[in-house]
Amino acid sequence: MNKITHEIPAAYEAPTKCVPDLNTTIAKALKVVLKELKSKSLYPTVAAFTAPELVKNYLIISLALEEREHFHVLYLDNQHKLLLDARLFSGTIDGASVYPREVVKQALQCNANAVILAHNHPSGVCAPSYADKQITEKLKQGLATIDIRVLDHIIVGHMETYSFAEQGEL
Repeated sequence: MNKITHEIPAAYEAPTKCVPDLNTTIAKALKVVLKELKSKSLYPTVAAFTAPELVKNYLIISLALEEREHFHVLYLDNQHKLLLDARLFSGTIDGASVYPREVVKQALQCNANAVILAHNHPSGVCAPSYADKQITEKLKQGLATIDIRVLDHIIVGHMETYSFAEQGEL
């Protein structure tokens, strides 16, 4: 009895190709572009944050590729011009401790009229956690006592963002 084999002749075998991960490729390309922009002083500057998209784009450039969580506060004057972009707190891959006292102290030092809170989620998932919602409320209350408005809290997850203001959570 003849034994039937199901081997593919060498002439018919397709060469295997390694397919690159699209997200990894995009992240590498973005790192190169950002490095080039910063080295040539072409890093975007904004006269005033007059629209949510301006803020989101600015923050994506600042936070999208960070490997650890960073909490920024954008301190603004009464025309929403940027007085200071302060990276106040840094943490691990899944959290950063935020101290309202430090946020308020810096607001008083730069004579801010309003702030935009921002942080990144290195996982890429920009949905807010319970802790994110709690700290937003705590900061909002603390800053309100000195008449400083919280305009938004934006979470950056790679190239996506979540805006508390746009979602009606502020």
